[in-house]
Amino acid sequence: MPDGDQDIKRGRKFEQVIEGAREVFLKDGFDGASVDDIAKVAGVSKATLYSYFPDKRLLFMEVARIECQVQAENISSRVDLSLSLRDMLTFAAREFIEILTRPFNRRMYRMCVAEAERFPAVGEQFYTCGPANARMKIGSFLKKYVERGELDIEDFDLAADQFEVLCKADIVDRGLFLNQSEFTEAEKKRVADGAVEMFLARYGVK
Repeated sequence: MPDGDQDIKRGRKFEQVIEGAREVFLKDGFDGASVDDIAKVAGVSKATLYSYFPDKRLLFMEVARIECQVQAENISSRVDLSLSLRDMLTFAAREFIEILTRPFNRRMYRMCVAEAERFPAVGEQFYTCGPANARMKIGSFLKKYVERGELDIEDFDLAADQFEVLCKADIVDRGLFLNQSEFTEAEKKRVADGAVEMFLARYGVK
């Protein structure tokens, strides 16, 4: 794609382009994805694709941004703060683990990490829409339980990051390095329960 105007433009076939790009990026990676293939899979002309995204990096960034946004909103919409603290943390842990173990998310994560050094804007946007957004949302949930006197937290950003990292124990590395895509419910429960127990041991009010 040519470098030029860096603004994303929208039109009636915008979603088609996004879906086509999503499929091709996941199959061929960032470098392997061609404009011809994206346009073909999306069912649009190259001219239409160029009119929406003048740079392939912008298209890739938009695909990653949308995926992060959809998944974050999906979890947020189902969080029930009337749950007990343990039940809320267990729900959040299981949801994180489901996200982390999806093959699509693992491939997208790998691509964003791989391109971050060459294209810093890709890494920055993924960080903003992914880890940073997750930290903010988890922190907002935790504050509710602090207000109820059930948690003792001073640094909400650190606590939120720690909770997310606890949910990555074991299964994320197996997915990334061993290409394992299937995990049993028992394996997921083990990690989720361990994350909740560790977090409560550190921040729970005795």
